[in-house]
Amino acid sequence: MTTESLPVLAILGGTGDLGTGLARRWAQAGYRVIIGSRTQEKAEQAASDLRQVMAARGATVNVESMENLAAAEAADIVAITVPFSHQKSTLELVAPALQGKILIDVTVPLVPPRVARVQLPPEGSAGQIAQDLLGEGVDVVSAFQNVAAAHLQDEGAVDCDVLVCGNKKEARAAVITLVEAAGLRGFHAGMIANAAAAEALTSVLITINKQYSCHAGIRISGLDSHG
Repeated sequence: MTTESLPVLAILGGTGDLGTGLARRWAQAGYRVIIGSRTQEKAEQAASDLRQVMAARGATVNVESMENLAAAEAADIVAITVPFSHQKSTLELVAPALQGKILIDVTVPLVPPRVARVQLPPEGSAGQIAQDLLGEGVDVVSAFQNVAAAHLQDEGAVDCDVLVCGNKKEARAAVITLVEAAGLRGFHAGMIANAAAAEALTSVLITINKQYSCHAGIRISGLDSHG
C-alpha cells in the first residue's frame, strides 16, 4: 500500500504519552497523523515536540495539529486516548464527524485514586459506552488498553499483544493493520462487549507494574502464527 492510499489518522486527546506514542509509530509507518486536543495550542505543542524528537533521530514525520472536532472531520480513522472522565464529552463533541468511520477507543474506565482496582461501568465497558453513544453509523473498535505508553515511546517492536474488539470483523481487521504498523501483534477478540476483558486487565497490569516495578503487557500463547 502506498503512502498516498493510506488512511488519514486522528488521535483525539493525543497530547499525552500514549497519544504521542501512537502518533510517532504511525507517522513513522508512513501515515498522515493529526494530533487533536481541546485547544489548538496544546495540539500544536505536542506535534511540534514530536517533530523535533524525530528530527533529532534523523527522521521526518507527517504529524499535524488541530482541535478535536477538526481532527475528527479531517481523518478517515479516529482514535480517542482521553481519560475516562472526558470520554463522553469528547465523543459528544465529535459524534457527527465520526459517522461512517472507524473509531479506535483506547479508553480505560479507571476511577482514581483506586486505579489498580477493576471498576467497569454499568454499561459493561468504555467501548460499549462509545458504541451506544455514537450509534451503528460508527464502527467502534476497542484496542491498545494493555500497552504501556512507555513502550510506544521507545524504538522498535513492542513485546505486547493487543486485543481488538468490535462488532464488525472488517473494522477490526483495519485496526489490526494499524496495530501491526505500530510494531505490535493484534488479535481479533470478538464483539465490542468483549472490550470489558481488555479494559479490566489494565487495572490488573497496573497492580503488577507496582508490585514488580515494570511495564507489563500481555502475550497470546499457543499460536505458531496469527492472521
